[in-house]
Amino acid sequence: MTERLQIGTGPESIRVLKAALVNGVLPDTYVSAGSLVHMEAVSGGLATAADEDSPLPVSASVVTPAGLAGLLAEHAYVYRLRSRKSDTGDPETFEEEVTPPREILSSVLAGKTWPGVPPLRGIIGAPVLRRDGTLLQRPGYDPQTGLYLASKVALPPVPDEPAPQQVNEARRFLLGRFLRDFPWASAADRANYVALLATPILRHFTRSLTPFALIDATMPSSGKTILTAGPGMLYGQRVMPWAYSDEELRKSITAVLAEQVGVVIWDNLAEGTVIDSAVLAQLITNGVWSDRQLGASRNIATVNDRLWMATGNNLQVGGDMASRTVRVHLDPNMPRPELRDQSTFGIPHLDQWITVPANQLTVLWHLLVLVLDWTRQGAPKVTGLSMRQFTPWAQALGGFLAHHGIDGFLTNAADVREIDQDEQRWGAFLATWHERHGDRRMTAAELRRDAEPMHLGSDVHDPWDGQFITTSSGRLPNPLQLGRLLTGQAGRYRGNYVLRAGTNERGRAVYWIEHRDE
Repeated sequence: MTERLQIGTGPESIRVLKAALVNGVLPDTYVSAGSLVHMEAVSGGLATAADEDSPLPVSASVVTPAGLAGLLAEHAYVYRLRSRKSDTGDPETFEEEVTPPREILSSVLAGKTWPGVPPLRGIIGAPVLRRDGTLLQRPGYDPQTGLYLASKVALPPVPDEPAPQQVNEARRFLLGRFLRDFPWASAADRANYVALLATPILRHFTRSLTPFALIDATMPSSGKTILTAGPGMLYGQRVMPWAYSDEELRKSITAVLAEQVGVVIWDNLAEGTVIDSAVLAQLITNGVWSDRQLGASRNIATVNDRLWMATGNNLQVGGDMASRTVRVHLDPNMPRPELRDQSTFGIPHLDQWITVPANQLTVLWHLLVLVLDWTRQGAPKVTGLSMRQFTPWAQALGGFLAHHGIDGFLTNAADVREIDQDEQRWGAFLATWHERHGDRRMTAAELRRDAEPMHLGSDVHDPWDGQFITTSSGRLPNPLQLGRLLTGQAGRYRGNYVLRAGTNERGRAVYWIEHRDE
């Protein structure tokens, strides 16, 4: 039955409408960051390819005055009493359905306090494990977590205690069919990928930050995009071009965090791209992203609950990204990977198969069976793993993989360091410096003079053989720039070499290299 709301004067109308909203006159209405939001279905939006956006089927829209007018017209009968003369000449009262004036609706929505309105913590595209180890799998709003499950696929209930045959079948399907034919460079790459695939399900349970996912290959057509489409199709994905400046990257991150997707993918970066961004490093290590709202002067703060991924061929990392990155590397070891005979594959034409909702359901079902089998055993962790801010994630996912006999998790961490451009550049610089000068203490000016090219007749000789550190533009730094670079690296180990800094008897800054044996 449509609720009847009688309004009158301005103040009376504000009180009536505010009370009606607090008492739930509008279905699927929640409060988020002090604003009233309404859940609504999103028309269209189905992905037709693995490298396309795949949004969730619902969106939480902030209720505006115009939006509130439409919702009231749909879900309530708003009226005021009017008088008119009857046929007999006597006054009579009648009801007139009205749309409240815009200024009234704006006043109703102006407050930040909505007692009794359920809080919306986020929208998810697939079931997740609650913090108590139970599975949130019923579509719609979950009062226990404040999450709204908008499943991309209609999933039958998953048993809290899967039968042994269901667990065995889940392992056979995921490892023996779905992931069987990817050209994994090592066991670590497959294990890391399974961990990433399960991460959105376990993130609320582990209460942890999630590292950056780098999926790269030695050759095009190796299957990188299909791998990102695994979590992307299940949890909702947004595919974006890589921003080659920190300012543009910051803008794109802020914009995408306003969308309801679980996975953000920078797809198909240029071959050999170095992922070295202070903005990205900040994003990955912060549970809340804060930035100025686009087109406005106010700052916004958004919970960072996404899985961030990038794909490309022979990618590298730099800056602080090496210790924040989980790598999945593919190596088909052949000139034309796209010509492989797919008739022998566990799932032929997987790039098309994964876009079918029924197939996504199959993947998700088996993955959830493995998760619930792990939690039934107490969700054992691997306590020996350590990964900076991501240690809770690593220990939980390591325990999940070990429980199911999937070996190699994070054992390719050394490979990530090998593609760390900063590690390579500074490591070579410190090694060459020590080779030329041992542990002699030098000012930045002395060290810079040592790098001056030597003119031998018509030839120019570089005494450092190209290993002297350069600025971001690739040029040799002047003494002032070099001093700043060296100060920023003092005490940091690069392999077995460490740069030390101090002052000499004249109070000038000096630097030297210490070499430590293994």
